[in-house]
Formats: sequence, C-alpha cells, structure tokens
Amino acid sequence: MAVTGCQSTGKKKKKKEDEGAAVGTTGPTRPSDGRPWNDAGSLQLPRSVGTKPSYSSVSINRPYVALTFDDGPHATNTPRLLDILRSRNVKATFYVVGTNVKRYPHILKRMIAEGHEIGNHTVTHGNLTKMSPDQIRQELRTSHEAITAATGVPPKTMRPPYGAITASQKSWIRQEFGYPSILWNVDPEDWKKPGSSVVASRLVNGARPGGILLVHDIHSASIDAMPQTIDQLLAKGFQFVTVTQLIAMDGQQ
Repeated sequence: MAVTGCQSTGKKKKKKEDEGAAVGTTGPTRPSDGRPWNDAGSLQLPRSVGTKPSYSSVSINRPYVALTFDDGPHATNTPRLLDILRSRNVKATFYVVGTNVKRYPHILKRMIAEGHEIGNHTVTHGNLTKMSPDQIRQELRTSHEAITAATGVPPKTMRPPYGAITASQKSWIRQEFGYPSILWNVDPEDWKKPGSSVVASRLVNGARPGGILLVHDIHSASIDAMPQTIDQLLAKGFQFVTVTQLIAMDGQQ
C-alpha cells in the first residue's frame, strides 16, 4: 500500500521539430505558426483499461506520460488549468471528488468537450483502507453515477484517496467495477505547498517514459507550476496522453 500525495482537509529535422526531440535532448521551440505543442493531443490513440488491477506507471520506451490532477474540480483553479492545457493541446486525466462534481458539473462538461479524461476519486475522499467493502462500493458507485450524470461519459479508472488501498481491494474493485486503481510514480508533494517552482522541478526531474504524474488542481500554486512544467517536458521530447491511452501502450517497446 502506498500512502502519499493526496490531501483531503519528431523523419528528418523538420519532423523532430514537429514531434519533439528525443527525451533528454534539446527540444523544439514553440511553433511560430500557432500549431499546438503536444502532437499526441491530436492523435486518435487507442484507449484501454488494461489487464492489471493497478498501475503506477507502464513499461514503454516511447516518451509518453500521463498528467493527472486530483481532488477537483475547483471553481477557479480548474478552469485556469484547462485554459493552459488547451493552449498546448495537452490532454490530462482528472480524478474528481463526487462532492465537487455536484457543485461544478459545467467544469466536467468542459473537460470532456476538450478531450480530457475523468476518473473516479470517490465521493468524500476518505481512506479506503479504513472502510468496509460496502462503504467503498457506495463511495465508488455514487461518484460514478454523479460523473456519468454530469458528462454522459462513465469513468473507466479510479484513484484511491491518499493512494491508500490494499491489494485485496484493488482486486475486487477491478472485478466489480472494471476499474484499475491508478496510482503514480511522480509525486511533487504539491499538497505541502512548496511553491510553484519546486513543484515544476520535481515533476520535470521525475518524469520518465510511461510515467504517471500526480498534481492537485485545488492548489493555485500547482496551477502556476503547469506552464513551465509542461513546456519543459515538451522541450525534452515528452508527449502527454490520458491514463487509458497510456495503459493501452503498456509493454510496447
């Protein structure tokens, strides 16, 4: 069980310029003709919920990562984040809390309209390891129904609050709901509010092909960190995909 992170309370030179240089090399500058930065955001990539009960990353050599945001939507932070993502053609995955879904359904509608993915993060953001199976079922079912009612698109993955979940819970949740439990391999600990430059540095330095990056869109400083985080990762040759797109690549070298 992992308990961290969440809180409650590139063809020739021209092709490289278009698609991004290899990871670890000097990458492209922003296209002068206004084209979006993130080519993956325009590709019809396959989507999958995979075969495993849980994922914190996937095994690939290609420079794809999934950028994920927890605990929202937030009334002002999330729309600002969506503007940042849209300007760079970046698609992300949002693990939303059911109580906030009911407050801001219009923000979820915008997420779906702009090509993002929404995942289940329970209703109350409680610690699943301290709940009975029936309590967990209620948390996931209620949140699933709220997301589906707001967007018309049911969630395909879930993320346990705090990353707190047992192997047994991962197994039966996968069996009953079809959800793989999505954790992460890069945690900038933005919930500790270390400042936007620190958050950006931790995300950029931690990113690896197949990685899942954790951020919280309820914190203003985390949104402040996103332009430099995304721009630096794009300059390194990384491309952003949703979680189910990333899972569909698992094992592909």
